[in-house]
Amino acid sequence: MTIEAPAARILVVDDEPNIAELLSAALTFEGYQVDVASTGAQALEQVRTFRPNLVMLDVMLPDFDGNEVCRRMRNQGEQMPIVFLTARDTTQDKVEGLSMGDDYVTKPFSVEELMARIGAILRRAGEVAAADISTLQFADLTMSIDTHEVWRDDLPIDLTATEFNLLRYLLENARRVISKSELLDNVWGFDFRGDPNIVETYISYLRKKIDVTEPALIHTIRRVGYTLRLPREG
Repeated sequence: MTIEAPAARILVVDDEPNIAELLSAALTFEGYQVDVASTGAQALEQVRTFRPNLVMLDVMLPDFDGNEVCRRMRNQGEQMPIVFLTARDTTQDKVEGLSMGDDYVTKPFSVEELMARIGAILRRAGEVAAADISTLQFADLTMSIDTHEVWRDDLPIDLTATEFNLLRYLLENARRVISKSELLDNVWGFDFRGDPNIVETYISYLRKKIDVTEPALIHTIRRVGYTLRLPREG
């Protein structure tokens, strides 16, 4: 069985479409999984569902500013690194931002330099948060890789070894549509020569155990594959 480490997830929070698109394209090119929010309220919700490893946070947002978003995240126990993006460049602004976040980048910025900073921050964060890698979470679904335990809404769920490995891959790639062939390669192994319909069979097994609680999290995208996400994100 082959399960590669998932790419880091980065949430870009900026209400300027051009900047959001530029950052999303650059980060995707670097191999990161990217999600975008344009308001503070959206950012707080997507932090809960997307579970980013790093947040790029604009200070000036239409509902409430980035500093307030950061405060609310920290109050909710979210400890992922935060990189502030802003046109404000006074010493006071930088001191306030760095007191809560991990870096402070003023606009306009160099994309190459920003990518280097993000890589360095994620490496440092990986050293600090290594113990957390053994836990995967999406919405109210939680998996402990070390103990092979799974909970939905704090209720334990018993899974077979294959069901566990399939759910782990879905969690590691939450919200991304995954093809049947990719699941066969990464859950059953590149040398699997059995019936490819085994994927549908085990997806069905998982649904009967995971989606007994609303909302349903495991979805079939016809002629494309499968995805783990909330229904309203479809």
